[in-house]
Amino acid sequence: MAIIEVNGVRKAYGGRAVVDGVSFTVDEGEIFGILGPNGAGKTTTVECVEGLRVPDSGTVRVAGLDPATERRAVTQVLGAQLQESELQPKLTAGEALELYSAFYPRPADPLALAERLGLAPHLGRRFAGLSGGQKQRLFIALALIGNPKVVVLDELTTGLDPRARRETWRLIEEIRDSGVTVLLVTHFMEEAQRLCDRVAVIDRGRVTALDTPAGLIGRSAGSTVIAFTPSSPLPDSGELDRLPGVVSVSVAEDDGRITVHGDDDTAVAVISLLAGLRITAHRLRVLETTLDDAFLDLTEQDA
Repeated sequence: MAIIEVNGVRKAYGGRAVVDGVSFTVDEGEIFGILGPNGAGKTTTVECVEGLRVPDSGTVRVAGLDPATERRAVTQVLGAQLQESELQPKLTAGEALELYSAFYPRPADPLALAERLGLAPHLGRRFAGLSGGQKQRLFIALALIGNPKVVVLDELTTGLDPRARRETWRLIEEIRDSGVTVLLVTHFMEEAQRLCDRVAVIDRGRVTALDTPAGLIGRSAGSTVIAFTPSSPLPDSGELDRLPGVVSVSVAEDDGRITVHGDDDTAVAVISLLAGLRITAHRLRVLETTLDDAFLDLTEQDA
């Protein structure tokens, strides 16, 4: 059942459409990703969902509510971590949680939430003294303090080191497991591939693709990559190009390493061909195309 419905949303500034007919639905209980390059219209789209901006046309519903006309009701079911967030430097983490909990009729227990998010040891620290990862945990806590049905996380892990980013990913999964629907805005492909049940790719204000991460990868030209260094040159280099499913073949000039983009049938055919020619494939690697590769394919096709 859809808890967020975005239908034909358009938003323009100075005559230029930043969001141009965006439509998607988010099902209750999923992590739904909005993926795209900087300036694609991702943040403007979610700001329309949050009620921070009013669309020029189109409709938005959150749990059946219109964020533009029923904003107070929407704030009771939707929590948000904005792309750029700051607190007063001298405010402690504990004071921030107590302050935000006062905005809601039935807030979560601040101490229990802090314990759950690993903030309990830092409640007495001022905001200015928190690390980047601790600040992000605090912003997640503030987004959850009202016991929302939906939480919007906009570029949550930007600026975090790899360890803090992965810890934050685990927190997002725990949030979903607790029954909260997550709308995640990101430009990190690995993040979307790891976390999201479905992803909408937004490029230049339009949804260019909407699918599961695996589905988007499957659309990519050459969804399987076979890389190897042959023990001797192939008698006919064109044989690889003629194999089933081959999209491209490249040969490194320095060491002769060959990379073939194709599909699962291509991988089997390459190995069979090399066996028939009695050529050994040194450092053989068979890999799936990543969401990063699929994203580049999708945005290039839309160019």
